[in-house]
Amino acid sequence: MKTFQSALAKGAFAVTAELSWEAYDQFADVMTRAASLADYVDGIQLGENRGIEARVSPTALAVLLLREGIDSTPTINCRDRNRIALHSELLGLRALGVTSLVLNSGRPIPAGPGDIADNVFDINGRELIAIAKEIDESGWLPGTDGHVPDNDSEWLAEPLQHRAAAGAQFLRLRPCNDLTRLRNHMARLVQEKVTWSYSVVVSLTCGPVDETARMIEDVAAIPGVSGINLLCPGAPGLVIESLKSSGRSSAS
Repeated sequence: MKTFQSALAKGAFAVTAELSWEAYDQFADVMTRAASLADYVDGIQLGENRGIEARVSPTALAVLLLREGIDSTPTINCRDRNRIALHSELLGLRALGVTSLVLNSGRPIPAGPGDIADNVFDINGRELIAIAKEIDESGWLPGTDGHVPDNDSEWLAEPLQHRAAAGAQFLRLRPCNDLTRLRNHMARLVQEKVTWSYSVVVSLTCGPVDETARMIEDVAAIPGVSGINLLCPGAPGLVIESLKSSGRSSAS
């Protein structure tokens, strides 16, 4: 089975796509979308609950995808679970054979009327990464998220360096379709030697096929970039056609 981890380990330009699913999607449809993507990518990224709506857990999806021979990278955050629950979740993922995962503090639940849910934050993202390293120092590939700032002069490398010291090995940048900002930030990551510790994967939101294909090639040419992660809500057609047009599909 091809995996995101093995693509990075070989030094190849890794290609992933984020699977889109909502709380009440028909599960057969979700699996069909995943199977369609799997032929064209090295692995599928699974986000966690955003905002206040619960969805099928990425751990459950990761297991079901593994049964179909599809590699996935589930995201786990510190917002929704305490230390014991997070440790248990990581042990479960390792036992199930998941080879890569993204570990973050998570974004706070926004304030609103009524009792929605409580933010937990028993530990932070760096501590979660350290737990993952303690569980398995060499078998899996832990990563974390980062963002492309509007103003790089205000950005600090230390938080990423601390997470790397805790055990994070790849950095998944949140979606940025502004190539100038992205180039400037990647230059800063190289300058600060962040790329010495991380494989950097850039996330892009799909637009028209030709435009996205050109952007994929432009991103692949930026020094320090190790891979691409494509996002497209709903059906995966735009992702697939963009990858085929760019020649960066893992099936090419």
